[in-house]
Amino acid sequence: MNSSPENPVLRVFLVDNAVSVRRRMAALLGTLDGVEIVGEAEEAGAALAGVETGAADLVVTELHLSGGTGMELLASLAKRMPHVIAIVLTNHSGAWFRRACLIGGAHYFFDKTSEFDLARNTIQRIASEYRTRTFQPSGAHHV
Repeated sequence: MNSSPENPVLRVFLVDNAVSVRRRMAALLGTLDGVEIVGEAEEAGAALAGVETGAADLVVTELHLSGGTGMELLASLAKRMPHVIAIVLTNHSGAWFRRACLIGGAHYFFDKTSEFDLARNTIQRIASEYRTRTFQPSGAHHV
């Protein structure tokens, strides 16, 4: 999908240590109206570089990554690119992980096994708001 000033798309970068999961996410999220998948990575360093290169607006990350953690990625994004929306989509969904991620820079947190549809719907809502320029990150969301 091509972006233009009149029809902006939400540029999404996917981070997960499993290529099969990234492909599934790309297939499911890439079909959303107003969403463009601009890259993928399996570790935090490559993700950070890819987010910058792809001018991503939103990052979806797992906590367990190759050669690092999603928490490290969240901290780096918050410090270097605070305008990027960070969504954690993980199997590590206990209350401690949720709280740590939201404090650590995540805007949204979802359980990969039970809240994938909710994450997808949230990304669609953000894309719709982004297209109409009404999206305003309001801090961490306990979703």
